[in-house]
Order: sequence, then structure tokens, then C-alpha cells
Amino acid sequence: MAENCLLYYITDRTAFSGDESSRRRRLLEKIAEAALAGVDYIQLREKDLSSRELESLSREAVRTMRESAQLRSENRARTALLINSRADVALAVEADGVHLRSDDISPQRVRQIWKSACGAGAPARQLSPRDPIVAVSCHSPAEVTQAAANGATFTVFAPVFGKKDSPGIRPTGLAMLEQACQTNIPVLALGGITLSNARSCLEAGAAGIAAIRLFQENNIAEVVQRLRKKS
Repeated sequence: MAENCLLYYITDRTAFSGDESSRRRRLLEKIAEAALAGVDYIQLREKDLSSRELESLSREAVRTMRESAQLRSENRARTALLINSRADVALAVEADGVHLRSDDISPQRVRQIWKSACGAGAPARQLSPRDPIVAVSCHSPAEVTQAAANGATFTVFAPVFGKKDSPGIRPTGLAMLEQACQTNIPVLALGGITLSNARSCLEAGAAGIAAIRLFQENNIAEVVQRLRKKS
């Protein structure tokens, strides 16, 4: 693969067995594992939680990642935490940014909200970056172009090979991914990505790989090593 391949772990605690407490604990363990392994981004995507529950879990994730960062070598970049679709929660917990749906508010609006909040001097927001990372979900080359024009940091293009929980959704395929990657913005491939087909996504022009199961169901350090292994 490529050493500079961007890696994006998208969480899903509901995939773990056990009660809510057990699933939450397992998720935080996976977040720590991903941070220690050098994954670039983690998206907290627990869409079923209430605002209060999401904020609570997000705070634990931030704390877990900061503890993991202290254990990593000094020459390795810190893993960034993005909150799915909730700029308010991301600001409140001092996350690094947000991940937006294709029909969500614009990246420009997120940056306006962020700049205004961080400039207000609220104690809980003092450590939030003034320029947040804003990822956007895209399902067509046109959406990627629009996201780039709106100031997104990078896009996540899906579903390249399909979605396990949505068998009726037609995969975009590698040709469409390659077309999307012609836009002047990093594009990460998502949807049915495995160690076997990840290379084809990078060869199509993807800047990296985004996944839930690939990271969550495997030893993340081994996955990272194989994805970033030199060709």
C-alpha cells in the first residue's frame, strides 16, 4: 500500500455483544487501540444516542485518546476525533472536528460556528482548534466537488463495494471512485473495504481508507501495518 495512506475508523458500539455498559467499554478500548496504532481519524458515529449520552461518551473518547497520545512516540501525529453531525457536541468536548452527512449543514457554516464559539472564551472550548477538521460523506463525484467548494477538509466516498447493513444500496464501484478522486480534495474510500480490495481503492486515487468492520473486528495495529506497507 502506501505509508501516507490516511486511515479513518468509524465507530459502531452496537456491533459489540453484551449490555450497554459492556459495549461502551469495548468501544473505548477500540478507540484507544486505534489511537495507539496510528489511525489518523476516528469518527464517533453513535447515531442512536441522545445528545446527553453522546456528549458523555464523546468526553470519555477524548480522555481516552489523550491518554493514548501520551503513550505514543513523539514523532507520530496525534489521532483526531470527529463527532458525527454534531458541531455543538464536538465543541463542548473539545474534539477536533465533525463529520457531516451529504445533506447536513455546510462545512463553511461549521467553521463559522466554531470560530464564533472558540472566540467567546468559554472555558470548555479553550482547547478546541480554531480551524476544525470537517469531513463530508459523499455518494457521487458531484457531491465531492460541492464539498470541496464548500471548504471540507476531506470527503468520504461510499459505498464503493456495498454496505453490509444496506444490501439494497447499489455500490458506486471503482470507476466512480476514480472519477470522484479527480477533485482537488482528499477522498477516502468507504463501503465493504477489506485488506484484499483496499489496494484497488488507492490505485483508483483514494487518499485513504475509511471503515467500521475492518478496524473494529480486527487487530488494528496489524491492519494499519498492512495498509501502510510499501508496495
